[in-house]
Amino acid sequence: MPEPIKPITLPIAENPEQEGEWLRASLHKWLNQEFIPEKVNEDIAQRAAQIFIRHRMEGENDLGSLVIAIVTEMQAFDFSQSFYGEFAIANAVSDLLLDSLGIERCCGQ
Repeated sequence: MPEPIKPITLPIAENPEQEGEWLRASLHKWLNQEFIPEKVNEDIAQRAAQIFIRHRMEGENDLGSLVIAIVTEMQAFDFSQSFYGEFAIANAVSDLLLDSLGIERCCGQ
């Protein structure tokens, strides 16, 4: 039987606003590079960062829980002007955070 994936815990947030600003800028850059730059990408990145900051300020350090929170709360966002949806955004946030921590995300390692 395969081993379950171990949870990934982020370091305790020393400055959630700074983390959120980094995430907003990184996600906005990623969104613009992945398809085409659009005004809505800025709005998406801002909303995802707000969700992230709030959960970090509430003490959430589990990456999986943060991803679920972003999926859930981004469902209320109007993606009609975008190529993206809440799952793509949550996955991008996860990838950006894993990259920032130096954690390889290929092949389940």
